[in-house]
Amino acid sequence: MYYLGLDIGSSSIKAALVDIQSGKSLGVVQEPEEEMGMYAQKNGWAEQNPNDWWAHICAAIVRLKKEYNVSRTQIKGIGIAYQMHGLVVVDKAGEPLRKSIIWCDSRAVEIGHKAFAELGEDLCASSLLNSPANFTASKLKWVKDNEPELYKQIHKFMLPGDFIAYKFTNTMNTTISGLSEGIFWDFKNDTVANFLLEHYGLDQALVPDIVDTFGVQSLVDEKGEEDSGIAAGTPIFYRAGDQPNNALSLNVFNPGEVAATGGTSGVMYAVTDNLSGKESTRVNNFAHVNYEKSEPRIGKLLNINGAGIQYRWLLNNLDVSSYEDMNTLASEIPIGSDGVCMLPFGNGAERMLNNKEIGTRLVNVNLNNHNKAHVCRAALEGIAFSFVYGMEIMTSDGIKPSVIRAGNDNLFRSEIFANTVATLIEQEIEIYNTTGAIGAARAAKLHQGDFEGFGKVIMDNDHVMTFMPFKVKQPYADAYNNWKKELKLILETK
Repeated sequence: MYYLGLDIGSSSIKAALVDIQSGKSLGVVQEPEEEMGMYAQKNGWAEQNPNDWWAHICAAIVRLKKEYNVSRTQIKGIGIAYQMHGLVVVDKAGEPLRKSIIWCDSRAVEIGHKAFAELGEDLCASSLLNSPANFTASKLKWVKDNEPELYKQIHKFMLPGDFIAYKFTNTMNTTISGLSEGIFWDFKNDTVANFLLEHYGLDQALVPDIVDTFGVQSLVDEKGEEDSGIAAGTPIFYRAGDQPNNALSLNVFNPGEVAATGGTSGVMYAVTDNLSGKESTRVNNFAHVNYEKSEPRIGKLLNINGAGIQYRWLLNNLDVSSYEDMNTLASEIPIGSDGVCMLPFGNGAERMLNNKEIGTRLVNVNLNNHNKAHVCRAALEGIAFSFVYGMEIMTSDGIKPSVIRAGNDNLFRSEIFANTVATLIEQEIEIYNTTGAIGAARAAKLHQGDFEGFGKVIMDNDHVMTFMPFKVKQPYADAYNNWKKELKLILETK
């Protein structure tokens, strides 16, 4: 017997099957095999057709069942992870009225900034734990202002995962965690953020019913079975945005536990019981998957745009054959790269730098003494330093890290990168071989409430290694302080 896990990204859909008893992954497939496209009618816009997600999910399920010889009756539950902050609006028949405005669309930035100024920083920080910014609520306000006739036809708004759950079950609902990521949740009153809806002039009836993150959220109906090949009556047991789900996949539930991702961009997602919005313009705060009013668990998310994209750019533009080649070159250079510094912020405005766009900076290069090995080392160290800098911001906002967990991919495969972060933060970094789709599948079992057993499955099946902080920290601290000095000089000129 198996649980099905779905991870709805903006580039692809991943689907996984895990054995219910052991938690072991049977297999993972990706649809489409090439990246999904985005519609960009104007600069800064990004849209996708929600029905395309559904078509790819159905195709992935067909492949999974065929490749692993699994019947529809062997799949006993579904867990869903999805790209955060997207907006899907549907009519009474459940049909999308327009393409989804997805996470990387920036059209609502000014709407969010204006609301933040008019509502006041104190109210937003204490009740929303965030600026309304460019999140789902602000995108819905954009639709109201710019597509008023379409807005009048909206029956419900949904996040991407809510829409997929609806396609399986013909039931429209959402979660507190989902509403909080769209900045629709009032943490002070533990209710929908009616004051923000009123400020935006949005109809409260557009909010779907709220269900628990773990539990029987809805059941696959006959149409869902016909489309997907999942048996009618199969429950959807779990739903969460991709970053909270990534944390769940790494067994990150408790205050002090941190999930890190070192892909194209970098993410530090730390769990706390502190309802602080002190850094609400630099750090996002969402209800974590195990949030309860009586026992709050908040996921603080800090994003670093210029992470892996930096290293990939070097791979494409230096005379090197692979990342392994670059890592070997970097390992020949001492800590601190003989003074060479790279500020890895060349992927747009950085929220943690108060939305300043400073670009990538390579400084202190001596043309007589330095070579591409120094650049490789400086790049790895610079990205690692940006993670440490981000953790300093989060620490100032109440985070006390006790452990960092990361997936066995991208930057965390580099010993230089992982050792630098672990040593400077003075915390172990545990590496796990898992994915969001596998995590979502396993989470379907958490309706039974056994979080300890859930964590044991991850440790037994997925743990790869642990990076320990080096006892001799000073060379790393000196290099980091040199990097921070260069960053400060740039920020002061912006």
